[in-house]
Amino acid sequence: QAQLVESGGGLVQPGGSLRLSCVASGNRLGLKAMGWYRQAAGGQRELVAVMRGPNTDYADSVKDRFTVSRDNARNTVYLQMNSLKPEDTAIYYCYAMDYGQNSYWGQGTPVTVSS
Repeated sequence: QAQLVESGGGLVQPGGSLRLSCVASGNRLGLKAMGWYRQAAGGQRELVAVMRGPNTDYADSVKDRFTVSRDNARNTVYLQMNSLKPEDTAIYYCYAMDYGQNSYWGQGTPVTVSS
């Protein structure tokens, strides 16, 4: 089992920046993938950015604005979000998968982009 705890969400004006953090703990198998999904009100959960080994996948809507990174020594994954738009408003969920093919989710952190 792994526990994921997110932080860093909040209210920001359009064009602003936020950095989300997610710390993983309790996993014994090692995490082969970590990243972020989001779910807007009334919408489905969608991939934002996920790192799987040497590969990183980004949603087209966030490419060139968002950057995902990982600190293995701290079991932490980050999402740097720049040039935020109102359509980025959503609950952002940390995601991880271990080498036993088990998936884990954080509780979610809200991001609101509004003037």
